[in-house]
Amino acid sequence: MTSPAPIPAPHIPPRPPKASQKPAHKRPRFRLFGGFIRTLFLFVIVAVIGGGVAGYGLYRKLESDLPDYRWLADYQPQQMSRIYAGDSRLMAELAAERRVFVPIEAIPRRLQQAFISAEDQNFERHQGVDPIALLRAVVTNVEQYGSGRRMVGASTITQQVAKNMLVGSDRTMLRKAREALLAIRLESALPKARILEIYLNEIFLGAQAYGVAAAAQAYFNKSLDELSVSEMAFLAALPKAPNNYNPLRYPEQARIRRDWVIERMQDDRVITAAEATSARAEPITARLNRRPDTVAVGGHFNEEVRRDLVARFGQEQTQGGGLVVRTSLDPNLQAATEVALRTGLMAYDRRRGGWRGPLGKSAFAPTEWLPALDALPRTPGILNEWRQAVVLEIHERDARLGWIERANPRAAPEPRTGNVYLEDLAWARPALPAQAGQPPRLGNPPRRMTDVLSAGDVVMVEVEPARAAQGRAGPRAERLGLRQIPEVEGAVVALDPNTGRVLAMSGGWSYERSQFNRATQAMRQPGSSFKPYVYITALEQGIPPNQRFLDGGIEVATPQGIWRPGNYGGGVSGGYVTMRSALERSLNLVTVRIAQEVGMDRVAETAARFGVIDNMPRYLAMSLGSGETTVLRQAAGYASFVNGGRRVEPTVIDSVQDQRGRVIWRSHVRACADCSGGPEGGPPTIAEGRPQIADPIAAYQMVNLLQGVVQRGTGARAATGLNRPVAGKTGTTDDYKDNWFVGFTPDIVIAVWVGYDDPRSLGQGETGGSNAAPIFRDVLAAALQGSPAVPFRAPPGVALVRIQADNGQTILEAFRPGTENSATTPTEMGAGAAARVDSGLGGLY
Repeated sequence: MTSPAPIPAPHIPPRPPKASQKPAHKRPRFRLFGGFIRTLFLFVIVAVIGGGVAGYGLYRKLESDLPDYRWLADYQPQQMSRIYAGDSRLMAELAAERRVFVPIEAIPRRLQQAFISAEDQNFERHQGVDPIALLRAVVTNVEQYGSGRRMVGASTITQQVAKNMLVGSDRTMLRKAREALLAIRLESALPKARILEIYLNEIFLGAQAYGVAAAAQAYFNKSLDELSVSEMAFLAALPKAPNNYNPLRYPEQARIRRDWVIERMQDDRVITAAEATSARAEPITARLNRRPDTVAVGGHFNEEVRRDLVARFGQEQTQGGGLVVRTSLDPNLQAATEVALRTGLMAYDRRRGGWRGPLGKSAFAPTEWLPALDALPRTPGILNEWRQAVVLEIHERDARLGWIERANPRAAPEPRTGNVYLEDLAWARPALPAQAGQPPRLGNPPRRMTDVLSAGDVVMVEVEPARAAQGRAGPRAERLGLRQIPEVEGAVVALDPNTGRVLAMSGGWSYERSQFNRATQAMRQPGSSFKPYVYITALEQGIPPNQRFLDGGIEVATPQGIWRPGNYGGGVSGGYVTMRSALERSLNLVTVRIAQEVGMDRVAETAARFGVIDNMPRYLAMSLGSGETTVLRQAAGYASFVNGGRRVEPTVIDSVQDQRGRVIWRSHVRACADCSGGPEGGPPTIAEGRPQIADPIAAYQMVNLLQGVVQRGTGARAATGLNRPVAGKTGTTDDYKDNWFVGFTPDIVIAVWVGYDDPRSLGQGETGGSNAAPIFRDVLAAALQGSPAVPFRAPPGVALVRIQADNGQTILEAFRPGTENSATTPTEMGAGAAARVDSGLGGLY
């Protein structure tokens, strides 16, 4: 059986395409365009994700490298400390940078707004970074691209604080990013007022001034509340480029920039249109490099204050803590002290020092001396009234010299000429070589001018206006005095015996020549000025001041041999003298016997109590002042005599305030339990905090004895012409190496020392009474000027009895009650006999 044949499928013709359909051949092009969009979209997504990851990584890196900014909350900028005298005059400024910190509340609001208008108009609104200012800076920089101009910045005040305080000033994008991030952090951590306070006190404004207060002083010599609108605008114009707007070097640029700030202030409605017009019309009158007037004396005192501050607060706080230091210095007394010391040193130098020759020799022609002399450096230690001069002509009896005067330090040099006369040069004997440890030997007085000067010599002179010069230069020629700086040195301290406040201190001829303070740093033998500590030890033991001791020879056996002390000049009365007479005449032999009587242990303990010599060796020679102490210690020790036996701690600083005015240290803090009561309770009782180191009656007896030294003894020259109660003691050490006078009135103690830095003899017969006492007298005269006479105050219980002194004079003697008739005359040694004391090995002697 066969299968049927297949039936063929019917033919269906294809449908023709519609007119609206696109041709089939364009479909592949549509797929290619769609793939590009998808690829670009994926690339953007990847780039955004990658950029976000990279940005986050950069953020994390910047965050990890950010410095700690939280310390800015308590930041106190470095600022100069200021030292003031007792009359509130400025003495010195201590600073590495000239910056004065001013709290934001003390800065005038207009001055704050001037800086905001000039530097950051949106400061009150932005959060550390100003997007509007940033966009404006970008547009401006794009427009100026290729013009050669400096790119415009958009840093806010907060960013400037971050840059100056935390991240540095290198010009990199990484630094700018860190700066912006830190600014945002600062805004969240600190209030706006604190950020602005740091900025206004830290910004550098040229003229070595940091901060607005220092700049106001440097440019205008004004405080902030004295500034005009024009001056405020000028200061606000400086942060961008202080040197480019220096009003003395670039006055026009400074004016243009200031006027721009004034316009910004008017736009911000800080000032009115009338104020803006008036401010623009005001000239910029700057006084660059002007410093506040300071006390012209007291260099050694200032250095002592600085060293005290460093010891208490450290170097950094002293120079950068903005301390306000109130000192005890009396500027008028200080000036008189320096004059008195220099006068005394010059008097000795003319008597003993001789003429040591010119400063140098000049080779310039007499007609061309001005520029050459002007080029010579200033001689350290030359006084302000002295001048360096050159010898132009030499004659038999006179010489013509030329020197330079200036109306002010910046003025052109003005030549002057004058004459030196032979009749004024009797002191100028040539200084000849001396033996070791001895003063120079002096040649014959000059007989002609060439014995002293020659043409071309450069010397120091002083104009003597009181004496009109006559001679070759005509009647109008100025008479000159030849001068030289003494080799001998000295020191003076004046202090208040009731408080210890140092009123004046001179540590040498000139602080400019030597910063070494001989009043506080030089350890010198006090000589006979130490004897009062021996005598008060005896008085405290009940020995009356009229007790008699033998003034006879004495020998002390020491491990080094026999010590035979003697009186000044070698004289020995061979009889008995009272303690008073022995002190007035400064008898060494009696002093040694008194020290033997009371024991050197007690004498050493007294010296330590009075703060004169700590841990003094127990040798009899120490009773004659062979130990070492300072001028300041001697002044404080004698102060305890006059104040009733209380310990005195000398101070140069009264109080110290920090930069916000808080008192952080005070020299004298005395308790007052009832000071809080009202006036109806009467005056308060202030507790005495000073320790009592000596019996008040013994201290007054010592004062009474020391009055006799000035009235009848070795210190007579200390009170010449004063007509005041004065007490004190001279001191002259072995071989005349040290001269002292330490004395006092009821209200002031003055200690004077004269000697060479390298201890050597001042010369035969040069004593404390001849060199130190006149200096004391001149200082005391200045201190007493205008004050009434005040007697020494006797303590309760002291007995004042009229007795006859050894010289037959009737005096009023002070006794401890019950000792008026206790004085005895020892009989165990005959008159003129010598005593021998065997000290043993290392024993008491």
